[in-house]
Order: sequence, then C-alpha cells, then structure tokens
Amino acid sequence: MQNTRILFSFLIRAVVVGLAAAFLVVWWKPALLGKTSAPLQSAPTVYSRPAVVMQSFADAVARAAPAVVNIYTARVVTERAQAPALNQLFGDFWPSYRQRIERSLGSGVIVNTQGTIVTNQHVIAGADSIRVQLADGRIADATIVGQDPDTDIAILHLAMDKLPVMPLGRSDALRVGDIVLAIGNPYGLSQTVTQGIVSATGRGQLGLATFENFIQTDAAINLGNSGGALIDAQGDLVGINTAVLNRADGGPEGIGFAIPVNLVRGVMEQILKAGHVVRGWLGFVPQDLSDEQAVQLGIAAGGGITVVNILVKSQAYQAGVRPGDLIMGLKGAPVRNSQDLVSKVAALPPGALVELEGRHGREPYKVKLTVLERPTRQMQPQLPQQPQSQ
Repeated sequence: MQNTRILFSFLIRAVVVGLAAAFLVVWWKPALLGKTSAPLQSAPTVYSRPAVVMQSFADAVARAAPAVVNIYTARVVTERAQAPALNQLFGDFWPSYRQRIERSLGSGVIVNTQGTIVTNQHVIAGADSIRVQLADGRIADATIVGQDPDTDIAILHLAMDKLPVMPLGRSDALRVGDIVLAIGNPYGLSQTVTQGIVSATGRGQLGLATFENFIQTDAAINLGNSGGALIDAQGDLVGINTAVLNRADGGPEGIGFAIPVNLVRGVMEQILKAGHVVRGWLGFVPQDLSDEQAVQLGIAAGGGITVVNILVKSQAYQAGVRPGDLIMGLKGAPVRNSQDLVSKVAALPPGALVELEGRHGREPYKVKLTVLERPTRQMQPQLPQQPQSQ
C-alpha cells in the first residue's frame, strides 16, 4: 500500500512538470504547434507598386543615331544695294544689286539603303545647294526628289554606298507617357540626343502645315533639330521633328512637335512613285466659323464652315457653290471644321464622286461633285486669312 502511494505521488509530479515544460516550450516556440501567433488587430492591406527599373537608352541610340544626318543648305540672295548719296543730289542712277549667301542647317533621316533621306520641307526650301554629313564624318551633296509643303516633308537622295538605315516604327502605337528620344543637329553642335516623353498625339490646327497630326513631346527640340529623328525606347523611328513652341521672351516651353512616321511613310511612298503627293480637292477654300458668325447663321458652334474663295472653273462653282456659303456635310457626315473637310477630301482619289451639303443664305442645297487632284501649295491662291485650301 505504501508503495502504491509513492508511485501515485511520483506520477502526479511528473505530469505537472511535463505540463509546465510543454507550456514554456509552446510559449517560446509557438511554431511547434503548426500555427503562428496572430496579432491582436488585423494588419493594414499593403498594395504593391510596380518596380521602377532605371535603364540606359544607349542601345536605342546606337541603333538609330548612325542614320541621322546633318543637312547644310545655302542659297544665293540678290538684294538691292543702298542708294548712294549722289542719287539724292543728282537724281536717280541705274540701281545696283548685290548678292549674298544665306546658309541654314537642319537634320534628316536615312530610311533605306538606296540613299533616301526624309527631312522637313522648310529645311531645304529655296536651297541652291544641299550638303549632307553622316554621323561617321562622310560628306556629300544631296538632290531633291520631291517636296510636300502641305505636310512639311521633303525627300532627298544621297548617292553613297554602305549607308546606315533607320528602322521605321509605328506612330499609331504611341501612348501618352511613352519615352522618346530626339536626335538632330541643334545649333550646329553636331549630333545631339535629348530625352522626353510623348505629351500628346493628334495635335492639329497649329498653323504649321495644311495637314497636321503632330506628336507633342517635351524632348528638347532646338534650331537645327528640324528634320531629325524622334525614336522610341527601342530605337525605331516614330516621328520627324518639325517645330517647337517658343515663348515671346525666348524662355523654354518644353513643347515640341513631330510628324508621325505613319504619315511620313505614306508621303514618301507617293513622292518616290509619282514625284508628288496625289490628294483630292473640291476647288474652294474653306474657313472656320467664329462663334459670332455661327450665332448669326443660327447654327451651333462647330456646325459647319464657310467658303471664302472658289475656283471659277471648278464643278463646285458650276453647281452653284459661292463664297459665303455655309458647308455643313460631306458624304452624309457632318463637317466639324475646315481641317476636317480638307483631310476627308484629300484622302479621296481624284475622279471620285461625293455629295456636298451646304446652304446659300437660308436656302439649303445638296450637290454631287467630282473630286479633282489637289494642286501643290505653290499653285494655290494665297489668302492671308486662310493658309489651307480645299
């Protein structure tokens, strides 16, 4: 009996000690139970942010920069010399003239192995000589293949072997915020690269060209960058740098414009094929209505355009369209502004038949017209109020 009591007492002590040891172990290492200790209150939700990867654009520049060239132009300017003092004393003498050479600089892009260079039309306008310098230092004269002032694009030819070529990208795939690089010849400093983003796409009605669909960027574009390349982060050409918005005091704005490569590609193909760009035309000059004019005509703002001039020999004139008429629709679709009408008709092939909806005074009319071939800007009548014609 005594032995049973001793054994029972020993077992109780062993159980108590074991429970105490187990409590200490679990308190010290809760993971041994297969659970982790939970906090008293729920933890706040943590949102992950995309990792920002800093990278170099050296590979993109190395791929594109060799095909960007510097363009140097010169033209002879003849001007009348200042009249000598003897003219004032003894009457008029035979006028004398003097000549001087006016030089300018710009940039261009080689787009194929045949030596085709794309640049801005205003870079080579009126030039008597055009010299091109490649990134590797080679220099040669270039000839003009064709010009399109309506888009400010010119195509040159360079007779030289082993030319680097710029890979062409797609401007319609650009998104606001995409990184772009501008490569050109600013201020004659030779090839220079600047970096920025796409600030906007589809910019128009800036007064820079008849057909405008610009890429806006904050990549620095300066004097001499015109005609240079706007490339994406992979080194593909997405635009041709054209203009920059300057403040009156000369301060920086960070707003530059480039012609989309999709537009460049279409213009280049037509110039290489026909020597010029074939576009549709109806034979009259449209102009946007002011809000006051719209109110006077009893229409909403943006409800139409007015005719300011018309070609007398055109079908539009023969059909009764006159200056002052209100044009409201083309092919059953409303006309928003003059650039909208110009672009829609320009996309039509000459010979196509279209229906024009307008109003002469208070009398509405619909006429069917045959689309003509649009003449170049140099052949069109120049009106100070409206640079684009239709």
